[in-house]
Amino acid sequence: MEKIVKILINRYEAYKRKPYPFIDDIEAIEANKFLNDIENNPHVFVLACLMDRQIPTRRAWIIPQKVSNELNTYNFKKWANMKKKVYIDIFNREKLHRFNTNMANIFYDGIQRIKEKYNGDASEIWRGKPSSSSVVRRFLEFNGCGIKIATMAANILATKFKIPFSDYFSIDISPDVHIKRVLPRMGLIPFDLSPEMLMYMTRELYPKFPGIIDFPCWEIGRTCCKPNKPDCSSCIVETECKKIIKTQKP
Repeated sequence: MEKIVKILINRYEAYKRKPYPFIDDIEAIEANKFLNDIENNPHVFVLACLMDRQIPTRRAWIIPQKVSNELNTYNFKKWANMKKKVYIDIFNREKLHRFNTNMANIFYDGIQRIKEKYNGDASEIWRGKPSSSSVVRRFLEFNGCGIKIATMAANILATKFKIPFSDYFSIDISPDVHIKRVLPRMGLIPFDLSPEMLMYMTRELYPKFPGIIDFPCWEIGRTCCKPNKPDCSSCIVETECKKIIKTQKP
């Protein structure tokens, strides 16, 4: 177990030195550019996080760019001055999400919270070396943000953007389909755990930063540890993995 965790942490250390591919295709160059520019456009990152639910990741993370195309600007002040109806019309006309009216409301509410709570500067959410629990809690205060999105956002800030926190022990793993498949196959946790139980068991693996193994496990699940016919020979933990294969639906 310790060897697997060490391999995953080493993968994390190599990964955090690379640009973050929010949207992993060549057509999303502009969207990735603004998502990575949290110094000048931190609101783009925050709003994209809020959109990442019940639709494919690429479709969610490109929503701020599509909104900017409709409004002809990324400028936060101009976004904040728009009426809610403008966003509802854009979401429904462009079919940006599976639940367009609801997510348009969440998008608008997110903008207004950044305007009123953070003086129009979303980077105040993570400025000043806050505790990891403070950052997660601040994301949870946004309408439509659950623990999965909140911890994911904090993890990306710590991992990709190297935002300094005073601690990292409140940044948990996000229990998505890849995590729930890969960790049990490795023998690190049992199958079919509740999200809460999974979260607490992964805290035991690396208490000072539980979320550190999130990306490596997600990457393994996406590239080689597929639901059926996993390619174990291509996996970075192949020699240590217990290979407890339980057939799952794709």
